[in-house]
Amino acid sequence: MNSANHTALTFFIIKGISDVPSLHITIFFVVLLIYLLTIGGNMTILLLVCVDTQLHTPMYFFLCNLSILDMSSSTVTLHKILISFLSGDKMVSYQSCLAQMFMFTSLVCNELLILTAMSYDRYVAICNPLRYSAIMSRGLCSALAVVCWALGFVESLPHLILISRFTCYKSKEINHFFCDIVPLVKLSCNNTSLSEFLIFICGLFLSTFPFLLTFIPYIFIILNIVSISSTIGKHKAFYTCSSHLTVVILLYVTLVCQYLRPASMDTLESNKLFSLFNTAAVPMLNPLIYSLKNKDVKAALRRRVKLAEFSAVESCQPPCHIGRLREARASPLSTRKN
Repeated sequence: MNSANHTALTFFIIKGISDVPSLHITIFFVVLLIYLLTIGGNMTILLLVCVDTQLHTPMYFFLCNLSILDMSSSTVTLHKILISFLSGDKMVSYQSCLAQMFMFTSLVCNELLILTAMSYDRYVAICNPLRYSAIMSRGLCSALAVVCWALGFVESLPHLILISRFTCYKSKEINHFFCDIVPLVKLSCNNTSLSEFLIFICGLFLSTFPFLLTFIPYIFIILNIVSISSTIGKHKAFYTCSSHLTVVILLYVTLVCQYLRPASMDTLESNKLFSLFNTAAVPMLNPLIYSLKNKDVKAALRRRVKLAEFSAVESCQPPCHIGRLREARASPLSTRKN
């Protein structure tokens, strides 16, 4: 298509999840509920790990990073839906759109890499438990986290550079609920072959390299679990990594369905559906999976609740004690003794 017939845009209009006006209120409250559950659940995980010393381990250090990523990705993508429903303004500036695309892509890459680091942590915990504390030191965990965050942002830079060079678009309306890479590339009237090739290569890279680095440790974990003679020991070993494995499978299945579908199935509507699940449902489910399937998190939560109840009782005791003394002094028995 000839780019001379199109003009460069300074803003976009986000179409949103649905065009049906009667569904807007329902969608708003559903998205708001999902967002509040995501923030509340992940914030609970963060606070528990911070205040409970028994959770100061490498596994929960990486879990805190995962919670931060989940809250950030939900805020980056869902905030525009909530604002547009309240204000009626679906317009987003060109610079803000590129920033949103870059942040979302970076956060997804970061999450895959953090999950890879968590799989290595589980491998050491199960296959080399006696040296776990020595291997997974605080310095190594911090270095792994920094590398994961840095690589995620670096990997997203080529997409940002290529899309920022697009000079015109077929329309100012984006058929999505946020600025994602695929809708922007499909909307451009420039030559997008390089961008499409980069999306495919990065999608293939992110679905194979971190995938292999994540699941190869599980091969050794499974072999180690099989070699355990005790049934209780097998169950305990598998239980320590079941939450992480559930989150990994959920995220990879969603991303493969979103970015690596056959061309015949690759439509903007289906891409919007998978994006909604990836940006809304997955971050909400992650803290639920780790809290419902993890004994340490549930035990820490019970300890915090009991401590809060005990503190409330302790704070009430001095005034109650003073009140009982006053009642005793005013009673007839005390008057007779005096």
